[in-house]
Amino acid sequence: MKYLGPTSHPRLNEALAVVFLIAGLFVFISLASYHPLDPSWDTVSGATKAANLTGRIGAFFADLFLQSFGLAAYAIPMLILLLGWKWIRSSPISTPSAKTFGAILLVSSTCAALGMATTWRPIAGVIPAGGLAGSILADYLLASMNLTGAALFTGACWIVSIYLVSTFEMSRLPVWFRGPIAWIRAIASKFSRSWIAWRENRARAAKERAQKRELRKALAEKNAAEPKVVEQKVSKPRVEAPPIVDALDERPPFDPTPEIEDIPIHTLEMLPQPPAPIEIPTAAVPVLHERHTHAPSKPRADFHLPSTELLQEPPARSAYDSQELKEIAGRIKSKFEEFNVHGAVTQINPGPVVTTFEFKPEAGVKYSRITTLSEDLCLGLQAESILIERIPGKPTVGIEVPNSKREVISLRQILESDEFRDSTSPLSIALGKDINGRIKVTALESMPHLLIAGSTGAGKSVMLNSLIMSILYKATPRQVRMIMVDPKRLEFGPYEGVPHLLTPVITDPKKATYALRNAVLEMERRLKLLASQGVRNIDQYNKKVRQLEAQPRSLFEEETGEEPLEQIPYVLIVIDELADLMMLERAGVEESVTRLAQMARAVGMHLVLATQRPSVDVITGLIKANFPSRISFRVATRVDSRT
Repeated sequence: MKYLGPTSHPRLNEALAVVFLIAGLFVFISLASYHPLDPSWDTVSGATKAANLTGRIGAFFADLFLQSFGLAAYAIPMLILLLGWKWIRSSPISTPSAKTFGAILLVSSTCAALGMATTWRPIAGVIPAGGLAGSILADYLLASMNLTGAALFTGACWIVSIYLVSTFEMSRLPVWFRGPIAWIRAIASKFSRSWIAWRENRARAAKERAQKRELRKALAEKNAAEPKVVEQKVSKPRVEAPPIVDALDERPPFDPTPEIEDIPIHTLEMLPQPPAPIEIPTAAVPVLHERHTHAPSKPRADFHLPSTELLQEPPARSAYDSQELKEIAGRIKSKFEEFNVHGAVTQINPGPVVTTFEFKPEAGVKYSRITTLSEDLCLGLQAESILIERIPGKPTVGIEVPNSKREVISLRQILESDEFRDSTSPLSIALGKDINGRIKVTALESMPHLLIAGSTGAGKSVMLNSLIMSILYKATPRQVRMIMVDPKRLEFGPYEGVPHLLTPVITDPKKATYALRNAVLEMERRLKLLASQGVRNIDQYNKKVRQLEAQPRSLFEEETGEEPLEQIPYVLIVIDELADLMMLERAGVEESVTRLAQMARAVGMHLVLATQRPSVDVITGLIKANFPSRISFRVATRVDSRT
């Protein structure tokens, strides 16, 4: 078989070699610039231009090779480049069938070896290291031979493939290692000579220093025999020395050394006491006090909740036009009568966005006939959309019609309402108003976790900011602490420096993964703490701590050596865009979020996840099962709405 070898025409060989070299370079660049969001065989992207350096064609090839072979796909362009090099030199290829089998065995064994690392996903955090082929081969080998046998078998196949593809021979190993061994020997010889020279120089320098000491000693003995010379040399230093010594003797009362020792680090405990009259310690006290009060582990006890005067006043609410509402009710009745649906509008409930008209049908009119007329009502009322639903507890049907002028619902209006002020939960959330204009406030710990979905511009960011501001206006840093994750670097920037934050606003996906893992560790610590105190949730624990603090302590009570119990705050973890984290750090984020959602409710740790792409690859089954509370805004597709 000569299908791999060059032909007998040198110019044709060079032309085909150029084709091979360009093809190999094209495949290598496409693999190196792979992006998971580019269009591919199994991905549809709305982007007009692929991020891959080789365009859409390169993106298709890169996705096919990486999905199939993982990191072993980089061997394919290398083999193509090697083949082009052979053709450009017109050098014959011996045993092409063995070379072909060796190349296939090389890629397969590499895929299998990489596929044994099941948790390693180096390609965009999604594709396994060995690709689909590696996963299949690794699963079969591990099931048949276990890890040790599979590793030995894969290593043997890899060595055999190297034998077949290259000209490697065991007998030539001494020849190949002759050069490196000679190079290592040369370096060792040079290092040995340098070491010997350094020791000789060191001995020579020590000998010279000894000779200089002997020379100085001889000169000193010679000068001791000449008193006149000694008097001239000593007289000058003795004239100037006494003032220096006297000045040094007079300075100890002002020596700053004792004053520096009076400011140890543990003087934080002395901060409540009045400052000493010494100037240096009093200057240091405010610095230590400031550092103490801003420590994230111990929030200030004298924290005051902000005033709603900082927010903008709500716009004046315009009165409803009763005449207009009655006209709409008459048009609804007349439109129903056109289709032989008789009844009457018994009540009108105007709301901030929609107005509900309660329609009571006559006897014998089916509810299904009314619901089928929603589109006809839209035409008759010239409305964008109309919703028809039954009203529980009443024999009427609710017809929701959008208002011509929508009311702007301000956050200040909700925060100043009696519903929000009377709420005792530190995790109270101002949701807004219902269709009848009633203010709605809920507690996050009853959810206990929240999933928010909505496309760009649908109101998701407004909801997140309202949620955070509600808690900032309701709870102190001793009651609620927050962890904010903002991969887009746009939403949570204004909250940087808020005393409720446990950490600065996190924008790096890797740091977000570490923060979620630390949150899991904190959850486990709290679970052990609650179990040791015999309580079931954070409210019972904090209540027990308050009771212990209120009990008077006896002077004769024995010290146990244990630290006193302290109240633990709620922890709120807010993630602005879950899709970015799942794309880059999928395994770590999904595991941490799932564990927190399953077990963190009792210890007062709650999650708020927001995403504009609620697809199954972002909101997985495990995450979806543990988030029963969801708020949905307008999403891009019907499938996302059903997710």
